[in-house]
Amino acid sequence: MKTVELRTPLDDKQIANLESGDKVFLSGEIYTARDAAHKKLVALIEEGKDLPFDLQGAIIYYVGPAPSKPGQVMNSAGPTTSYRMDPFAPLLHERGLKGTIGKGPRSMKVRDSMVKNGCVYFAAVGGAAAGIASTVKEAKVIAYDELGPEAIRRLVVERMPLFVVNDTGGNDLFEAGVAEYRCEE
Repeated sequence: MKTVELRTPLDDKQIANLESGDKVFLSGEIYTARDAAHKKLVALIEEGKDLPFDLQGAIIYYVGPAPSKPGQVMNSAGPTTSYRMDPFAPLLHERGLKGTIGKGPRSMKVRDSMVKNGCVYFAAVGGAAAGIASTVKEAKVIAYDELGPEAIRRLVVERMPLFVVNDTGGNDLFEAGVAEYRCEE
């Protein structure tokens, strides 16, 4: 396992060098989206319409941040459970999405899609929402303001701490961790 500095947008070379378990400090533009926003994105794709942001090399952070206080760029911004976005992820991978950030394991269908399309899944540490929010230097709603905290935001982050859970080789940090500490009798 290594420590890697990444800057968005991601490309195939950056993705290929990541391994499950790597610690990552991510900088650049990322986008927020949860269930309701994912439904809208998939509907736009199915209707052949443009998306509110370019998926090529993009990263989506599964988060619904708490409302910001005056003078604050972003309040608590902890990851949400990723499997709720699993029905939508493969289509977004096919359209150029290179990474997602959340918490918890992904389905085998999504993991297979990541291998096929050259994508990675990063874990943000649950319970560290205030610390994660401190890495957000800019935040702007770019679509679906009516969704409140679940609106799509463009964030500019600086050295957001993450871990690679699923890499393009099909490796899974959660499975590896369980296997390493499994007691065989």
